[in-house]
Amino acid sequence: MIYFADESSVRSDYHSGTTWAKKGCTPIVEATGARFSINMISAVSAEGTMRYMTIPGRFNTDVFICFLKQLVTSHDRPIIVVTDGHPAHKAKKVQKYIEQEPRLLGVHILPAYSPELNPDESVWGYLKSGHLGRMTLRTKGQFLRAVRTCLKSLQRLPRKIQGFFRSEHTAYACLETLV
Repeated sequence: MIYFADESSVRSDYHSGTTWAKKGCTPIVEATGARFSINMISAVSAEGTMRYMTIPGRFNTDVFICFLKQLVTSHDRPIIVVTDGHPAHKAKKVQKYIEQEPRLLGVHILPAYSPELNPDESVWGYLKSGHLGRMTLRTKGQFLRAVRTCLKSLQRLPRKIQGFFRSEHTAYACLETLV
């Protein structure tokens, strides 16, 4: 099973979309002034599966290994992970873990400066622009619940996840195009 993985951060003060007002009147968008963020990592497959993990602190090598462990234990077949060149993905500690984990066939790095090649980047667009960017969340707890709720709902939409593999730049990663 091949997963494409990526990590991201989302902030509570991120807003997307547009609003309307009478001509000549400046629209007022409700905001709390609160600023908090959550770090996350996710992985998607062309089969329509998604795994994710919210991270209480910073993303680092230990967090990446923890995520890889969750990925391999959630499958009964070997997996391959394709991701960007973040230093945590290439660390010696990760390489040691890969060598001792027979269910993980490898972590492969995409070319530098090519986020368009990673279908998992679409998860963040879905989360930030499609959902969270339109909410007013007053506490970090509300914010964390909203992030998790959105990611859980996306997990239940395999066709949506498969769609992330159908753009011009990510179609190469879709098994259907190889057949």
